Amino acid sequence: MTAQTHPVDHELIQAAAHVARTRCRGDNHTMAAAARTHDGRIVTAVNAYHFTGGPCAELVLIGTAAAQGAYELNTIVAVGDRDRGVVPPCGRCRQVLLDYFPTLEVIVGDGDRVRAVPVADLLPESYVWADHQLDAE
Repeated sequence: MTAQTHPVDHELIQAAAHVARTRCRGDNHTMAAAARTHDGRIVTAVNAYHFTGGPCAELVLIGTAAAQGAYELNTIVAVGDRDRGVVPPCGRCRQVLLDYFPTLEVIVGDGDRVRAVPVADLLPESYVWADHQLDAE
């Protein structure tokens, strides 16, 4: 694991916090995510909690971004409702984010200690799905 950090995209944190404050309602939507696309746009989403394990905000965001034609994300952050601040991705989201966007930066930490780290640093010794696929040829 490298202790590599990168500049923090505070506009992204603000976008996710705004969605968490204004769109998260009750127990069904408790987290918001924001991501910076390769072309500089910001895409936002909220989770869809369900007792069966509904998708986290980060996973909803991947689909939302694709629906808007954004298939490359540079940076992502999740923010909890009720002013909980930045929340790191769960294990499932870490794996999906690594598989979809291996060069993605993820904003983690809290308060004035937030930092952007490579998604691979969140999964040391990770399983990389693409490395285990048979060639299509």
